[in-house]
This record gives sequence, structure tokens and C-alpha cells, in this order.
Amino acid sequence: MGASESSAPPDGGAAWGTPAARWMLTATVLASGMAFLDSTVVNVALPAIGGELDAGVSGLQWTANGYMVTLSALILLSGSLSDRFGRVRVFSAGVAWFALASALCSLATTLEWLIAGRVLQGVGGALLTPGSLAILQAGFRKRDRARAIGAWSGLTGVAAAIGPFAGGWLVDLGSWRLIFLINLPLAAVVLLIARFRLAESRDPQASERLDYPGALLGMVGLAALTYALITAGETGPGDWRVLAAAGAGAAALAAFAAVELRSSHPMLPLDIFASSRFTITNAVTVLMYGALGPLLFLLVIYLQEVLGYSALEAGAASLPITLLMLALSGQSGRLAERIGPRWQLGFGPLVLAAGLVVLSRLAPGASYLTGVLPGVLLVGAGLSAAVAPLTATVLASAAERHAGLASGVNNTLARTAQLIGVAAVPVLAGVSGAAGISGGFGPAMLIIAAAAALAGLLALALLRSRPSVPAAERSFCGVSGPPMAGCPGSSAGEPLRGGGETS
Repeated sequence: MGASESSAPPDGGAAWGTPAARWMLTATVLASGMAFLDSTVVNVALPAIGGELDAGVSGLQWTANGYMVTLSALILLSGSLSDRFGRVRVFSAGVAWFALASALCSLATTLEWLIAGRVLQGVGGALLTPGSLAILQAGFRKRDRARAIGAWSGLTGVAAAIGPFAGGWLVDLGSWRLIFLINLPLAAVVLLIARFRLAESRDPQASERLDYPGALLGMVGLAALTYALITAGETGPGDWRVLAAAGAGAAALAAFAAVELRSSHPMLPLDIFASSRFTITNAVTVLMYGALGPLLFLLVIYLQEVLGYSALEAGAASLPITLLMLALSGQSGRLAERIGPRWQLGFGPLVLAAGLVVLSRLAPGASYLTGVLPGVLLVGAGLSAAVAPLTATVLASAAERHAGLASGVNNTLARTAQLIGVAAVPVLAGVSGAAGISGGFGPAMLIIAAAAALAGLLALALLRSRPSVPAAERSFCGVSGPPMAGCPGSSAGEPLRGGGETS
């Protein structure tokens, strides 16, 4: 049976438990899980990649950041592409693109080849991720949308949880190339389901004019600033290449802001930041995720290169963070509905900062139980307290007409902060210099601990104790991902008013 096409789900969409519902969930969970999995397994494989391709810290930074540059810059635009050209069509294009880029990565014989593949993977990830949620939103009947997206969020969270463990196992099993090759059969299954079992949908009112200039300028600006930060670690901040790239990046981002301000169809309407609460909570997002990105990047390298862990052991070492988030984030979101988000957004990042301070004291010969685990548990507890109420507050703080966009902005800022953190912190801590990972890891943890602590203090100082909208009047979707047109369970025209985790 081929896929049909419509602008709205027939008869309210598929019912939970029907074959159509199962096919939709299978395809969207596999695709999103593939993208989320890839963003975590690569960190575990970085030491093996560096050894085989003769890559230093800067090369490993680019391996991690190449993916994030295009993903961060294009994810807002891709949501508009899905509405305009068809959600299943754009979703399928993203899956196919991601698979081909993964194959390119697996065949890399040079570092430059691998980085190019990672950049292309980010394009595929940006195309498929918004499509996953849009397909569920358009394809399920109203009463089952919340259940469907809750299942999607939980199952993709499991993929994120097993990512470091699976990546370490694949690296130890044979080669780092397996972490990319595993995407190919998954993508093939998704494409077959999309071709024969998913009904196409689109937004008949979507604008025909898309913000391609804004997307291009955003990508150029992020790439240039990333290059400047990473190169500064090798040559020093006064090198002409650093200064030229930094100038080009700043100019591109200034041009991006000008385009968004004047465009009749901006990718990022800047008036969304008119709400001070929205701006403050996004600043907290930037600081907190700017700390999380370098932590996940540096910790697995330190565990393998300094403490002698295998790739599997290094991947499993950070598993308590994700398990705590899976277990506690839901309760944290519900608590924030009752008491307001201020205390969790204040003390959550402070607990995260305490965990980073504990990890900064790691030294050669430290044991996992007394050296690594206490810090990891504190990091997990801090994130569990803050992540769900953080995104829910961001979404509740935006004007209702921008609620779907607010989710995408928050996700984009979180990913961009991780990108900049991975580029900047190793330079500031001297990881790229003579000290290397052994001498620079402790200072790096203290730098990002300061960023996390600042996030908590900012929330405590500037946020009110009670939510701006009574909990009984707000609807929290519990969704991790990019913008949606409406809240699961709402009517097609009802805007999203709350949210869940930022992945």
C-alpha cells in the first residue's frame, strides 16, 4: 500500500494501537533514535578516531562540532520545509541523507573526509528530526497525540541512554567505523516504512517563501566562530586566521540578525525575545548546555587516555546521568507546575556545578566508585532537576503565536551552546596546548562549573517563584525536540503552550 497525501489526518488521524499508529511510531522512533544515538556514540569513539586518523584535540573538536554546526543552523528552517513540501517527504529525504553521510564517515581515510561527512550528517539530522514530531502530530487523532509523542520521547530517550554504552561496545568489538555503519540498516527500514505505510501531510497555509538567506548566514557565522575558537588553541588568539575567522563569523551573525529583523518570513522572528522571562530562561539554557557539551566531550577522552578505560567502560561511566534524567525529569516537571520553576532552575544548575567541581579533582589512578561516580551522580541530579522545567518555562513565557517556534529556538540555542562550549573550553583550559587532556581536564571542569553556577544564580535572582500562568491553565507536552504547530492532544489550530525536555 503506497502512502497517501493529505493536508490533515483523515477522520482525526490514526487511533492508538492500530497498525497505522504502530508504523508511524516505528519509523519516527527509529529515525530520531538514530540521530540522537549518533550524537552520543561519536564522543566515545573519539580516542579511537584520533589514534587511527592521527587527530589531535582540535581534530576531535571538529569531529564533534561538524555535526552540530549544520544541525544548529538548519533545524528551524527544516520545520518550515516540512510544512511546505510535505512532512513525510522531507523526513524521508533527511533519513536518506543521514544514511549516505554515515556511509561517507565510515569510509573516511583522512580526518578532513570524516569532518565533511559529519557536516553532512548534521544536514540530514536537521531534516529528519522536526519531521518525526510533525508526522506524529498530523497523523494521530487528537485524543492519542499526547500518548504517541510521550512514547516517542521515552523511546528516543532510551536511545540516548544506550548511546555511549553501545558506542563503546562497537568500538571495542571491531572499529569506530561500526558506529556509522549501524545507521544504514536502520535507515533502510525507516525508508521502506515511510514509502509504503506513512500518509503524507502538509500545511496548506505554509508560506511559499522560506528564509534561505537566514539559514545560510547562521551556518556561516557558527562555522567561522567555531573555526576561530578551535584554531586559537593551536596558534594562539593573535594569529591572522583566528582574527579573520572571528571577524567573518561576527559579520555573518550580524547580517543574520539584520535579515531576520527585516524579513517578512523570518526563520527566527526576533520579537519573540520581547518577553524578559523568555530571554532569561534561554540565557540559563545557553549557560547550562554550554557546560554540558564540553563535559560529555572531555570526560570520555579523559577516562580512556588518562584513566585507561576501554571504550565500553568509558561509555558506561556516564550512563547514570541519562538514567537519572529518564527516571526523575517527569517528576521534576510536575513539581515545577505546582511550585513554579525558580527553585529548580536555581538549584539544579548549582548541583550540576558541584558535580563538575568533584570531577575536576580526578587524577591518574582514581577509581570509578570514589572518583568518577560521585561527580556523575551530582551532574545527573542537577540536570534532572532543571531540564524539564527549564524548557517548559521557556515555552510558557513566549507569546502563544510563537509557542511552537519557542521550542525550536530553545533547542537551537542549547545545541549552539554545546557547539561553542566544545570549541572554546578546551582552548581556555589549555587542553589543546602542552598540558593536554591530563593537565587541562581539571581547569576545564572548573570553567564549565562556573558557567553552570552562573545559570543557577541568574535563575534565582531574576525569575519569580510562581509560574506566570497558573498550572491548571497550562498544558505541558513532555516533548523533546524541535517546534510543532500545536500541542499533542490539542486541536489542529490550538497553539502549543508548554513543553518538556530539551534533548
